[in-house]
Amino acid sequence: MAYAPTPKAAVVLLDTREQTPDHERVSYRRLAEHLASLLGLPFHQLDPGQKTTAADHYYYLPTETLIDPARYAPMGIQNEHDLFGGLVSAPYMATKAISHPLPADARFPPGWTDAFALQASDALLRGYTVFAKDDARRAAELLLRSGAVRLKPVQARAGRGQHVIEHLDQLEPLLAGMDDQALSLWGLVFEEDLYQVETYSVGQVRVAGLTCSYHGTQQLTHDHQGNEVYGGSDLVVVRGDYQALLQLPLEDHLRLAINQAMIYEQAAERHLPGFIASRRNYDIARGLNARGHLRSGVLEQSWRMGGASSAELLALQAFADDPALQRVRASTHEVFGASELPDDATLFYQGNDSELGQFSKFARIREHGHSE
Repeated sequence: MAYAPTPKAAVVLLDTREQTPDHERVSYRRLAEHLASLLGLPFHQLDPGQKTTAADHYYYLPTETLIDPARYAPMGIQNEHDLFGGLVSAPYMATKAISHPLPADARFPPGWTDAFALQASDALLRGYTVFAKDDARRAAELLLRSGAVRLKPVQARAGRGQHVIEHLDQLEPLLAGMDDQALSLWGLVFEEDLYQVETYSVGQVRVAGLTCSYHGTQQLTHDHQGNEVYGGSDLVVVRGDYQALLQLPLEDHLRLAINQAMIYEQAAERHLPGFIASRRNYDIARGLNARGHLRSGVLEQSWRMGGASSAELLALQAFADDPALQRVRASTHEVFGASELPDDATLFYQGNDSELGQFSKFARIREHGHSE
């Protein structure tokens, strides 16, 4: 018998962060409004500190991957029909920490299993996850035998806070600034460093009875300080699941990336108890390792709204509006400085942000593909 989701009363934004920058607060609300339109519901603004219950019948848009099913069940979040994003049982499950096994005899938090990395091994780069500084030293030493190693704080986004180390003595200053308690909770990743890297996105969104899947690439841009930062995503989105995506004419490296995302996701569904997600996004890197060998692997997952979500929602809306539509090209754009928007842009933020300065975020739908 098919599952019938409970009708919802409204879409609400669930901001679980201590501090949210101006531009994110505005763009999150715009995403929530687009989600409400797609679901045929009103958007309801929660008052600060307002408690919600299952009796409210809200559909939630969380700002982060939610942690601890028991905490959110009383609010009515029990399956993927209740939120745009994801829910996991432990903090490390929400991050790239799950992407690698532990070094032998390492310490680990409750619930940890290497079974995930074992099942997903064909989709991963060489690396280790650690939850203590002594284990970090051992992991780095093991990986450095084959070349440079990339250290990745698991809570950082967009590649921030990462360091490449070529010698073990470069590790100590980095470990010195880390809090032991936070490390034991969230973990730290060490991974073989690649060069000449290309990064692909593979994802799937399931909302309002619709499923769409996509592959795409990310663009970089420069902020007002000249730093290279995320500048948007360009996606090819199909109606249907990953198998529908694999029906497209694809280059071998893209087909591999999609299959690796599927392997990673299947391992999560099997080995992460309590895991649910209506929005799934995976970054896959392809590049050369220290020995010049071509490597491809999933870097991390995102089970929350992300940089590509504005394009995802525009694509879903296009599929909802036109039942014959099978494929679209959708893109997101983050532009620093004054910019003139294209005629087909859907604006999510434009203004002088207190942190970023003059900044714009918009999304576009371009190519449309219909069934024959």
